[in-house]
Amino acid sequence: MKITYFDDSSKMSAFASLMVLNELRKKQYLLIAAATGGSPEGLYQMLEKRYQFDPELFEKLRVLKLDEWGGIPMSDPGSCHSYLNEKVLKPLHVSSDRYLAFDSAAPDPAEECRRIQEEIDHTGPIDCCILGLGKNGHIGFNEPASILQSDCHVAKLSAETIDHPLVQAMSQTPSFGMTVGMKGIMQSKKILLLITGSGKQEAIKKLMEKEISTQLPASFLWLHGDVECLIDKTSC
Repeated sequence: MKITYFDDSSKMSAFASLMVLNELRKKQYLLIAAATGGSPEGLYQMLEKRYQFDPELFEKLRVLKLDEWGGIPMSDPGSCHSYLNEKVLKPLHVSSDRYLAFDSAAPDPAEECRRIQEEIDHTGPIDCCILGLGKNGHIGFNEPASILQSDCHVAKLSAETIDHPLVQAMSQTPSFGMTVGMKGIMQSKKILLLITGSGKQEAIKKLMEKEISTQLPASFLWLHGDVECLIDKTSC
């Protein structure tokens, strides 16, 4: 894992956008796994600005929604779908045939996770996985636990995760999550771990200890061969 510190989140986001654009220039059919939340938001804004000057670069970009809150409508303003639709899909004109996503209101969540896993197995692996760091060290909805799940799965959400600001905007509290598993993340060709925001000091400290533990899912990224960890110094 290569670690780079930045004075603020805007500088971190600008650097991250250059890395994503470089990958996109090398492969226009790039498959990006896109996280939601505050950490990648600046990156998505930078990509939108680039689109204004070079829309052709994004014509074949594919997007995989990394995770989704379960048991809420896709149209809920707090859903991951609503977030990505506003900040990625519409700004970059990603058509529905280039967007792979969990359905938050699927009648059988476990089957929905199997569907997404089959799609990843068929069209993957992920080329560039964009991650944030949860306050408890989770990545996606891979929560701290005695064991971690390899495939896409229905996740039991921790109290820290349910306390996420996105949940506050929801019409109802999600009862579970659906997420790409550790295998999908670890098989990604390149990973960008973006860390900004308050309340993450302890998770960052534990991550820097380089001890691999299921109690800190992000620590498994030390085992990957191409991880860029970009850290906003104000979050430390």
